[in-house]
Amino acid sequence: MNDSGCKILILGIGNSGRSDDGLGWAFLDAIEGEIPANYDLEYRYQLQVEDAELISQYNRVYFVDAHINTFENGFHLEEGKPLQTDSFTTHQLDPETVLYLADTIYDARPESFILGISGVDFELKIGMSEKASKNLSTALKFFRKEILELTVNH
Repeated sequence: MNDSGCKILILGIGNSGRSDDGLGWAFLDAIEGEIPANYDLEYRYQLQVEDAELISQYNRVYFVDAHINTFENGFHLEEGKPLQTDSFTTHQLDPETVLYLADTIYDARPESFILGISGVDFELKIGMSEKASKNLSTALKFFRKEILELTVNH
């Protein structure tokens, strides 16, 4: 499938001042110069209601964030599905809730994926743990081969 006409957004979620919580941002930093013109990158500390309007403008969205779970490969990619939750706040939302809001308010259902990268240290400090750096490298290798190469070559 040729994705050249497909508008794609990658949302990197995190905070580089909290060690491994900066994985989403580090992911965007690493691929910034490699992405095709139809990709946009956005950095977020956390997802908010306003992000529903943003993602409604795209055909595909990737949410990239640090995760406290230890995934076998150091990361986990899953399809994002709209989900109404009872944890609404104006401060922080899950990707599934943002997808639900985009669907409900804007009648928009972008194809979406959640890329969780395992982190181990979320303390207030600059710099990632060695384990998180390895997990980031593995996730980037996967994304470049399985997502970006397919976009460029098909």
